[in-house]
Amino acid sequence: MGRDVTTSVAIERCPEAEVPRLFGLAKSVCADAPGWDDGRVLEALSRDLLFLAREEGEPAGYVALRHEPDGSFVIEQLFVLPGHERRGGGHRLLDYAEGYAIAERAPALRIVVERDNTPARAFYRRAGFVPVEGELFERSLPRG
Repeated sequence: MGRDVTTSVAIERCPEAEVPRLFGLAKSVCADAPGWDDGRVLEALSRDLLFLAREEGEPAGYVALRHEPDGSFVIEQLFVLPGHERRGGGHRLLDYAEGYAIAERAPALRIVVERDNTPARAFYRRAGFVPVEGELFERSLPRG
């Protein structure tokens, strides 16, 4: 596979007290990226279901999920902190989001990926997501 997979990544519901720290970390890395918007990121971090990945007790990344009226979930943000890339954390967060959506009997998991974010688009395609319109990717989920 060619990547150094970390087995010590634990995922938990994100404590509210961690939200400002996660926002600061994300902003320090992504503020200059196309599509970054402080208000939108803060809204997702405070409103959505937020799951935190920890590696050796320290934040390694997070995933924010929004529940849609049709029962599907949308990944608003999936962020892996610098120094934790290519160690399995992004895959673990994506798998956790998918497992959560399946447990909630969601028909699909969706994610918005910027058009110019070629590495992320490739990552989601490899994970079984297909483009459905513009920047929206979707993966149909099994329904027990």
